[in-house]
Amino acid sequence: MDIVTGAIAKLIPKLGELLVGEYKLHKGVKKNIEDLLKELKTMNAVLIKIGEVPPDQLDSQDKLWADEVRELSYVIEDVVDKFLVRVHGIEPDDNTNGFKGLIKRTTKLLKKVVDKHGIAHAIKDIKKELQEVAARRDRNKFDGIASVPTEAIDPRLRALYIEAAELVGIYGKRDQELMSLLSLEGDDASTKKLKKVSIVGFGGLGKTTLARAVYEKIKGDFGCHAFVPVGQNPDIKKVFRDILMDLGNANSDLALLDERQLINKLHKFLENKRSRHN
Repeated sequence: MDIVTGAIAKLIPKLGELLVGEYKLHKGVKKNIEDLLKELKTMNAVLIKIGEVPPDQLDSQDKLWADEVRELSYVIEDVVDKFLVRVHGIEPDDNTNGFKGLIKRTTKLLKKVVDKHGIAHAIKDIKKELQEVAARRDRNKFDGIASVPTEAIDPRLRALYIEAAELVGIYGKRDQELMSLLSLEGDDASTKKLKKVSIVGFGGLGKTTLARAVYEKIKGDFGCHAFVPVGQNPDIKKVFRDILMDLGNANSDLALLDERQLINKLHKFLENKRSRHN
């Protein structure tokens, strides 16, 4: 997650620590820190969104903005760490040197952190920098998903909400045979085996709608079920999140999990389902 959000995840609790009474910071400084926290939390959410976009689809402006925010987060973290070391001798995390080649303002900010007066000036300068970065985000309407300019809505998603009756031939002989093939009616062993059926054809023929109609008909035969449209170049993490959400695991932490964690979560869910039905 550090690759996506820089030092923000570690920085937020550190800034929160500065608000504790024992530091006796001036009221104006605390207000600036609170403003920093709000802006960083917003930026963190946007960075997570940007991180979900496949690199080859990422808009260049979004990428530049994300790099700038991550870079600035390391500057802020170093300022806060140096202040904490001076006040309490608290050693910063080992991984605080990921900001090689930062612009000259970094050095100026670090030199200011000599005492509480220094942290006040540093926080004020950082707040100004952060506001400028936020303003650029607003001017360019960055939302972390501006990188998919080809089509705002996947046509497969629109197909999910077409009434089956609107599709010509949906209840014809071919489609009835397809539904029969996938049903679990009967007692022979073949009905219990994994079945895969391909629906092929040109775009716009109603393949997704037909698949959805079949799914709606047979889903009651299963203890759990999910219907997730997948494109030619799918975002694997999004696919796993969609599956888990369809299965009723709509937890707020799904966006924070990596591919391996999502697979483990899905595996655990299915294992629990299996054990309850045995």
